[in-house]
Amino acid sequence: MLRITRGEESRLTSWFFEIDRSMLVLLLSLVVIGLITMITAGAADATRMGYPWYHFIQKAILPYTLGLFCLFGFSMLSKKQIMQISVVGLIVGMGMLLLTTFPNSFQVIKNGSHRWVSIAGQTFMPADVLKPFFIVMTAWFLALMRKKYGSDIFFNKEAWKFSKISWIPYLIVFSISVLLILLHPDLGTALLYIAVLGIMLFVAGFPLKWLPGILGTIGGLGALAIAFLPQLAHVRERIGHIFYVQPRSQAWYSLNAIKHGGLFGSGNESFVKDVLPESTNDFVYSSIAEDWGAIAACALVLLLFLILNKLIKHATYARDDFVVYAVSGVAALFGVQVCFNLMTALHLVIDKGMTLPFISYGGVSFVTFCMIFGIVLALIREDTWNK
Repeated sequence: MLRITRGEESRLTSWFFEIDRSMLVLLLSLVVIGLITMITAGAADATRMGYPWYHFIQKAILPYTLGLFCLFGFSMLSKKQIMQISVVGLIVGMGMLLLTTFPNSFQVIKNGSHRWVSIAGQTFMPADVLKPFFIVMTAWFLALMRKKYGSDIFFNKEAWKFSKISWIPYLIVFSISVLLILLHPDLGTALLYIAVLGIMLFVAGFPLKWLPGILGTIGGLGALAIAFLPQLAHVRERIGHIFYVQPRSQAWYSLNAIKHGGLFGSGNESFVKDVLPESTNDFVYSSIAEDWGAIAACALVLLLFLILNKLIKHATYARDDFVVYAVSGVAALFGVQVCFNLMTALHLVIDKGMTLPFISYGGVSFVTFCMIFGIVLALIREDTWNK
């Protein structure tokens, strides 16, 4: 019998023994759950929309193949290679984001929103594409700031003078990017980027006593934007419905799907998800709760928490500042997006189209999170094993 041992030096065996295999197994478990859900809820959703029952399965072959390739491929890269790819990815992503701002042959408008672009017959949401590169480049920026200005990178006057590595150019680029996302309109994703940056800054040493004031300022500006920007009129309408469940609404179907699942699931008797809009995407958790029951749904939450817990532990014990900030950013992105999706299914927040990582159907979202966690696995591996 062939037995692989650590003594057999090759890139593949080094990768196998050095990677966090337990995290990889947890991630692949989410992928399997997502595939099963796509088959069950996806068949019902496709039939409701007038497509063949295998419609979503057929469409998912390419992104799932590409996503898994990215998960394993990125996990084998070095930090230097990840940085090089992230620079290119950030430039391409920003270019795609700019294409959403004015009418052109690449811009795609759906339901009054222009957050997508179409390239080579494929539709992308630039705000999703940018996520891994935004986190990596922000982590790199914070590590460089700490190296150049010392531990006090927030109140050092030199750090606020205009130069290549200083706060002013970074905040200008970040503010413009978030404003473009907000004007799509896409309030949920804009808030997600702000939350991720805020957590990364907190990890970098931003004083906690300033947090209430900053949150209050962001909340006030957000309230003004919702109140006066015509692009966010739909948000004003949805906020008015948050305190009650409108019959036959998405939230109404979502809550009824969860109730109908009971403790052990409805199995073949599941029917609420058949009429639930976005049962494979925004409300995929409700579909899982109806099919498999509350016990299985809680087990899924536990699985998501285990992944988040591992990210936090790796960020805590990493030796390289860059790895600390990058893994913290991924933990923030993963945790906030999971919470937002679950709260949407439970009608605790308004629906803003935020996917459940690795579970919700969505080609770009799946590939993006595969890239993100491939990067995390690579950075953790190099930080752990390189002396």
